[in-house]
Amino acid sequence: MKLRSLILAGFLFVVLPLAPSFAQEGVSINIAPPVLPVVEQPPCPAEGYIWTPGYWAYGVEGYYWVPGVWVPPPQVGLIWTPPWWGFNNNVYVFHEGYWGPTVGFYGGINYGYGYFGHGYWGGRWEGNVFRYNTAVTRVNTAVVYNTSFDESVRNKEVNTSRASFNGPDGVKAELTGEEKAAEEHRKVPPTSEQLAQRKTAGKDPNLHASVNHGQPNYDAFTPFKNRDEHGNGVQERGTAAGAGKAENKPEAVSQHRPQQAGKAEEQGNKPAAENQGNRGNVDGKQDKARSAKAAGQPSPARARDRTTQSSRRPEKTGGSRPRATKQKQGKKKSAKPKPSPSPR
Repeated sequence: MKLRSLILAGFLFVVLPLAPSFAQEGVSINIAPPVLPVVEQPPCPAEGYIWTPGYWAYGVEGYYWVPGVWVPPPQVGLIWTPPWWGFNNNVYVFHEGYWGPTVGFYGGINYGYGYFGHGYWGGRWEGNVFRYNTAVTRVNTAVVYNTSFDESVRNKEVNTSRASFNGPDGVKAELTGEEKAAEEHRKVPPTSEQLAQRKTAGKDPNLHASVNHGQPNYDAFTPFKNRDEHGNGVQERGTAAGAGKAENKPEAVSQHRPQQAGKAEEQGNKPAAENQGNRGNVDGKQDKARSAKAAGQPSPARARDRTTQSSRRPEKTGGSRPRATKQKQGKKKSAKPKPSPSPR
């Protein structure tokens, strides 16, 4: 009976995610998922990206870990509700995550970094700009300027359990009024990027619970890390990233950043200052070259080129100006005029 349930669960996992309609509930099996592993959040690589925490999914080989990643939301103003497992009618049912204007119920699971069981406290939308709470969220301060610091949100972390499911021997939580209202809003399914990440994780044996015994190796997260940590070229990706880019004004940083993070942010912005200094030196040389050209003098680089070219070119005679140096012209013998015949 147990083997038949596992085969049926594997079949459901393959069929349900491929259905054209968005189904919130998916796989159901009679084996509880492992506890949540302790992982480190990578810094947010660009404005407007939302943190989607890791979770346990189920495939033909059993449970496997889908690492958390930063992704651009499908629309500005949407926030992510993580997937979760819930015990119901003697089976564990997988509830798919989704995007919406507010965070819905995700089983009371404490995924960390702002997802403390209810709601999301790692940041909030302010118009077209997402402001990150650096008290519980890591960001790359070299490219992310819209931040705040609110340590009081840690009081929302009432559940410190590492359990990855809701039910007996797991987390005991019920829907709040706000979460129930969020369930009635229009839900946007996971993006194609998120589904591709899940598919990639399912093919990696190092992420399977049968191999890592519920403790994934940190090296297995490499394909899911945002490799462009400095934000080069990342801000052009995603609708939210493009909307947040207009608000990335360095002069507004001091109004939103905490004093505790001042030194770290100065260090994060130091490479930009050094690049500006290098550009200043280059611009200075270019200004000198332009002023020399305006005065009729060749620039040092062109003068060297002309000297080199003149030493390689053959000298021309006639009315044209000699290109060689005077020393070389002195060695050239001038033709002597023939004497006129003496009268006889």
